[in-house]
Amino acid sequence: MNPSLTDTPALSRRGLLQFSLGASAFLVTVGLGASLSGCGPSRSASGFVALRDNDLPFLRAVIPVMLDGSVVAEKLPGAAEATLQSLDTTLAHLSPSMLKLTHQLFDVLTLGVTRGPLTGIWGSWENASVDDIQKFLGRWENSSLDLLRQGHSSLLQMVMMAWYSQAEAWAHCGYPGPPTV
Repeated sequence: MNPSLTDTPALSRRGLLQFSLGASAFLVTVGLGASLSGCGPSRSASGFVALRDNDLPFLRAVIPVMLDGSVVAEKLPGAAEATLQSLDTTLAHLSPSMLKLTHQLFDVLTLGVTRGPLTGIWGSWENASVDDIQKFLGRWENSSLDLLRQGHSSLLQMVMMAWYSQAEAWAHCGYPGPPTV
């Protein structure tokens, strides 16, 4: 049960200043870390239009977990890579502001300073187990923080749209494909 606003203690001016200082320091650290690590929307990975080198380990770890159950196990690696290519194509057609927001989401998920505390994945994404990734996705899906739930929803929608836009995905859900004209 969540407490109502009247049940929570009021934040004092000193407490608010301390919180603001801490939050500002955190954001400056994240921003500086992102700029020093080369996070930037202008550098796409080789063979990709919108996805960057920093995005790929995260997406290659998460996509197979999200596709689990919709693809037979032996076809999962190919399906995950096809989904990654489809996602890149979709992202390349976004408006610059939407692409920037998507890159910011990926930055939060890939930058070590934010990845550990927000996802529970303290090491690299390549070393994360399926169970760890499922826990991260579940934690974000059921978070009390609206921002994390929105991040989960955005990530889920992007990956599922990229997967189900491919003809290989249609058979699993019984879709015969678009009508021929």
